[in-house]
Amino acid sequence: MAGVAFKNVTKIFGKDVRAVDNLNLEIKDQEFMVLVGPSGCGKTTALRMIAGLEEATSGDLMIGEVRVNDVPPKDRDIAMVFQNYALYPHMNVYDNIAFGLRLRELKGFLWQISHMGDAKKIKQDIDRRVREAAAMLGIEQLLHRRPKELSGGQRQRVALGRAIVRKPKVFLMDEPLSNLDAKLRIQTRAELIRLHRTLGITTIYVTHDQVEAMTMGQRIAVMKDGVLQQCDEPETVYNMPANKFVAGFIGAPPMNFLPAKIADGKLDAGAFKIAVPSGHPASGMSGKAVTVGIRPEDIYDAKVTKIPVTADNTFEAKVDVLEKLGAEDTAYLVAGELHMIASLDPATRIEAGTTANFAVDLDRLHIFDDATEMAIR
Repeated sequence: MAGVAFKNVTKIFGKDVRAVDNLNLEIKDQEFMVLVGPSGCGKTTALRMIAGLEEATSGDLMIGEVRVNDVPPKDRDIAMVFQNYALYPHMNVYDNIAFGLRLRELKGFLWQISHMGDAKKIKQDIDRRVREAAAMLGIEQLLHRRPKELSGGQRQRVALGRAIVRKPKVFLMDEPLSNLDAKLRIQTRAELIRLHRTLGITTIYVTHDQVEAMTMGQRIAVMKDGVLQQCDEPETVYNMPANKFVAGFIGAPPMNFLPAKIADGKLDAGAFKIAVPSGHPASGMSGKAVTVGIRPEDIYDAKVTKIPVTADNTFEAKVDVLEKLGAEDTAYLVAGELHMIASLDPATRIEAGTTANFAVDLDRLHIFDDATEMAIR
């Protein structure tokens, strides 16, 4: 196994398109790291540079202790799982999984004829590894089928099997679940987590889906416009986002952002005022323009709440739309010119079209500097 490191890595396409901009990131040995961000943020380009499919414009790429900028892809000892599976349509599942091993470990036809004993042992080892991988992925009964006879989930397992048998230093996965339906995506997500726990191979996983990032990654690296915004454990990124972009990208429904000014220990959002959290650095920034971030789950029906309700943390709003989802109610609120989303306890008696009081958990409030968009802490 081996860790992976980006050291001041930049990738420029053409004259001035910076797909990755001065990336410094260390993926630990046996870690499951998720690169997440919107389309065009540079996450796939970063992955392709590790694989050797793109050349870094500057900086150093390390796999273990080896600088691999000039090492050919075939010699980097990595295995990549693509978004479109990339299976050979004319081969059955067994041959698709075994193909890479045969190519690497079995030499030419003449060598096999002159070294029949060695060739036989290698073929037996390949057969064992293919069947072990198939058993691990639950596709033993599919080994005789061709890709066109498989479902999307089964094809994905074959692509994973082809990577697993290689026993590489690093797994690279480029949005491997994006072609699956929602139910199968959840199931396969759990299988990948279990697989990583079993194999312990360093894994770098690229996705635009923040739910995948939060549930799968031991750490997640959030990127925007080629620049790394924050890298930390999922809970830390969620609870302590470094800036407004990270706060808005991670979380579903997304965080509410309200323009406000600090005055007399209050956050004045126009339609209402709430207190600056006790001891927060923003309390001493009177007159400063800020953005208040409130996650939907931190807004409560003032009559059905687990937090104390006071004049400092309540506001009045109209319920424009109410979606009853069973486990929770999603309310779309309007207060003056402010629009918010709240995830409410289904025990709420609030109805769409009515006006009600809501309470905010001040301990979970986020305040961002308008000038820099960085979190004030």
